[in-house]
Amino acid sequence: MPSPESRAATIQLLVMDVDGVLTDGQIYYGETGEELKAFGIKDGLGIKLLHNAGVKPAIITGRRSQRVERRTHELGIETVIQGRDDKLQALQEVCEAQHIDLAQCAYMGDDLPDPGALCAAGLGMAVADASAPVCEAADWTSTAAGGRGAVREACEFILAARGDWPSLLSEFNS
Repeated sequence: MPSPESRAATIQLLVMDVDGVLTDGQIYYGETGEELKAFGIKDGLGIKLLHNAGVKPAIITGRRSQRVERRTHELGIETVIQGRDDKLQALQEVCEAQHIDLAQCAYMGDDLPDPGALCAAGLGMAVADASAPVCEAADWTSTAAGGRGAVREACEFILAARGDWPSLLSEFNS
């Protein structure tokens, strides 16, 4: 079996869950009942860097939220599937629509709906605080928790494996 690094070098699509991956999994309700979520700004920059390097970002989430619509629009994520618990089937649909083989796709999750998609993807990725079945199914696990830099870490891992990280980093140091 090829190493996670060698599989990351071929990734063209990173598909992520939202709650527990792009957020810390907490849901807050405001005074008038509106749902609030906190998204990490460093994760957002990681997604933009990945996208600029030619790796498409996508979202598959079991919940529906206008906050997710807003954040994905801000980040330029075009493929957003909400309200889907069947993550494996949704992942297959996304790859088919993007004309990308599952082997060239990474999937990042944190909880019980995710292991099927993690195992099917060319690179299964988990956040540090993922449930045990997700960690067991993952090829790679972040050191950061969901919503606390895990996605940024995954993006940097993929970019480094592809050989893109040094040139992207030098753009910020000039």
